[in-house]
Amino acid sequence: MFEVYKFRSMVSDADKIGGYSTTDGDSRITAPGRLIRKASLDELPQLWNVIKGDMSLVGPRPDTPMQEENYSPEEWAKRCSVRPGITGLAQATLRSAATPEERTRLDLEYVEGAGLGLDLKVLGLTVRQVLFRGGN
Repeated sequence: MFEVYKFRSMVSDADKIGGYSTTDGDSRITAPGRLIRKASLDELPQLWNVIKGDMSLVGPRPDTPMQEENYSPEEWAKRCSVRPGITGLAQATLRSAATPEERTRLDLEYVEGAGLGLDLKVLGLTVRQVLFRGGN
């Protein structure tokens, strides 16, 4: 496991107050955090993870250990067979509106089709999401 770098956008111990995902209007997000999350600026420090080789630009987002329960053992192994990314198919298409089931499906779909073409598509869709939808 490795440390994922991010700008803090949530209150301290947010994981103890709520789940591992956020929703619109999540009370754990600070006022400055809303601004940096809207533009996805909280993700910029993860470029250091990419430089270090811990992550790639595109791939399933890093999961917390508690999210393993959303997968069968075979699905978890498949999902973990690729390097996690700053953005993934779930973020590029559904952003934070994805249910755990949708995110699982899209993460596995990415793993099955991983390659330069899909990565470029995901990057393009991500830019569109950030520019026109923003984060929560």
